[in-house]
Amino acid sequence: MSEAARQAWPTVRSIPVSAVTDAKPPGRLRPARLEQVAGSSGTGRDTTGGGTATGVGTAGAKPSAGSASSAGSASSGTHARANPAAELGFSGDPGQHGDAGDGMLHAQRAWDATLATNRLDNLGVNAERQRLVIKDVTAAVGLLVDGWPADVRACVQSVIDHTDVSVLALDLGNLDGAGDVLDDLAARYPDRVAVWRVAERPHWRGGTATWGESRAKLLRLDESDVHVLMETSIVLRGDGLTPLVAAVAEGAVAAGWRGVDPADGREAGPGRVPALTGDLMAVRRSAALSALPEDANYGRNADLELSLGLRGELVVPQGALPVERLGTHDVQADYRERESQRNYDGVLRMLSAS
Repeated sequence: MSEAARQAWPTVRSIPVSAVTDAKPPGRLRPARLEQVAGSSGTGRDTTGGGTATGVGTAGAKPSAGSASSAGSASSGTHARANPAAELGFSGDPGQHGDAGDGMLHAQRAWDATLATNRLDNLGVNAERQRLVIKDVTAAVGLLVDGWPADVRACVQSVIDHTDVSVLALDLGNLDGAGDVLDDLAARYPDRVAVWRVAERPHWRGGTATWGESRAKLLRLDESDVHVLMETSIVLRGDGLTPLVAAVAEGAVAAGWRGVDPADGREAGPGRVPALTGDLMAVRRSAALSALPEDANYGRNADLELSLGLRGELVVPQGALPVERLGTHDVQADYRERESQRNYDGVLRMLSAS
């Protein structure tokens, strides 16, 4: 590759943005829901706005004590029943369809329909539905590259192999030759990988490029409807992005691999969650532009601050996504603790204000 092709911008700030990419709302996404509990990446049958979604993860459970299948046994005690069909409004005659207004009968029919629908989900119908939902939705993965070249190669290659989305990579200082790996990938997949190189090193590795400014630059360089924040320590073992992008297209403001309750740090989800981690998160790009904490030096807990700044539903899809973490990228311990606490103080201020 020529020296001109490898030329780097001096700083993240100096990278030009050729157009104002947030001037118009994303026309391919449904309006963000502010009140309802988001349907998961499952069947989308949860329209109640609360409670547990009737999705892939719950449809196989047994009916509760108040359901049709348990009501009959509760009313008859321990004795054998001569005509159990009568308890559901049937006479026992095969041609008799029962009382259409009977609540227990309606519940049983709904339960049977749910099971049948989920059998179709298991056959891949739901995956096909998701692909149709995002057919006209544009999405791109944004990566901050700060070393660990082997992980960078595995991460980008997994996106290429398992999805159709593009990769926007910001190389900070070509640490450990990670920028050279990006150059190779961009040469092999010119229609899928775009790279911006800066001489500035990342703040968390002794430089001046901050997480917030770098992430904001990637958002402004992107022109997609949905922007995917992804860490280079994450790899896909299958299409782990379609469920996230589909959830956003259907009304969530963001969807992620992992949810968390910032009040106590515990994992949250699946379903609606208070916050999402930024290791793998799909977000409406137009919404992220105004919510991203651009003054954050370091990403840990700044991703939670981003989540809390978004107006709308944050969701974790039902079912395990084919996603794997390669390992934790270690940084200087005292820096990590200092910056993490500074970011978390911002999270606590947002929680107290809400």
